[in-house]
Amino acid sequence: AIHALTQGLNRLYAKDGLLPDQLRVGRVPLTDAEVESLKKLPSGATVLLEAGASPLDPEAEKDFYDRTWAEPSLDVNGIRGGKPEFVNTTLIVEAEARFTIRLAPGQDPDTIATAAERLLRGALPEGAELTLIRENSAAPGVFSPDLPAIKLGLEAFERAVGVRPILVRVGGTLPIYPALAQKGIPTIGTGFALRESNVHSPNERLRVVDIDRAAAAATELYRGLAALG
Repeated sequence: AIHALTQGLNRLYAKDGLLPDQLRVGRVPLTDAEVESLKKLPSGATVLLEAGASPLDPEAEKDFYDRTWAEPSLDVNGIRGGKPEFVNTTLIVEAEARFTIRLAPGQDPDTIATAAERLLRGALPEGAELTLIRENSAAPGVFSPDLPAIKLGLEAFERAVGVRPILVRVGGTLPIYPALAQKGIPTIGTGFALRESNVHSPNERLRVVDIDRAAAAATELYRGLAALG
């Protein structure tokens, strides 16, 4: 069963950094404004080096940001089956795995879920039985960098910290954003952290010197919104 399961999962894996075309349907490429912003960031090679990570393929460093922010990803979060604590030859009749797919902006959860199931079932050996349980899902969302509200936010942060922000995408499971985007409601979600803040990691922190800067940025943002009348 473990052999059959991993054989099926292998059909879903990224090859040369990209998922199968069936799992990339609908994705929205980076805009020109976003591509220009990427030029101001550390190279993908630098980011991987500082993280102590090794590139999985020759193009991983060059395509780092495009893959991270404009491409869907799939991760197998765990596989369970058999008796790994025993040293004996055992035929395993049941195995299970949990995997997640992070959608890119523009993709539809139902379309990608259907495609993933079709790929998985099509790769299983004859006679294998498969039960799929879809635990939860959320649509992706993205706002145009040309929206007046986004420009207002850029100007507010520039007044507060003296540097104009750049426009990049970021992943997160926040279903309210695509709901607002579908209704045409421009939305600004803000936070204040540096790379060393270790967001969502051990020792997550905000430097004391940044608290006043964060408060100033929020103040300028609300002032800008108030000016809209």
